[in-house]
Amino acid sequence: MRGDDETILVVEDDPDLRCLMEEALTEYGYTVVSAADGAEGLKLFETHNAIFSLVVSDLVTPKMKGKELYDNIHLLSEHTKFLFISGYQANQISQNFVLDKSFAFLQKPFDLDELAARVREILG
Repeated sequence: MRGDDETILVVEDDPDLRCLMEEALTEYGYTVVSAADGAEGLKLFETHNAIFSLVVSDLVTPKMKGKELYDNIHLLSEHTKFLFISGYQANQISQNFVLDKSFAFLQKPFDLDELAARVREILG
């Protein structure tokens, strides 16, 4: 589950969870850049998009929801990988968006080892 020089953008509005995710992924060997909401995440991506191997984003954040963040990032880099997380059931959020497009999804609450395993799985 160890990182291999990959950089991950974490977009999460809960500061405690964002900090835990950042610390855990860093311990697993990833470089992590984090944002408190979708708008901040998009700004970071626009500035540094070449460095990100993966975006881990909450589906519901202030200022810009996960789908809108994905749509904007996809315009800049159509091959960027995403892992969406949420405390809501996937079908309550946007079943057509998450499930029909076969996006990776992790239900909150999750174990940090589970997060690291999903990240490694997505990155190959």
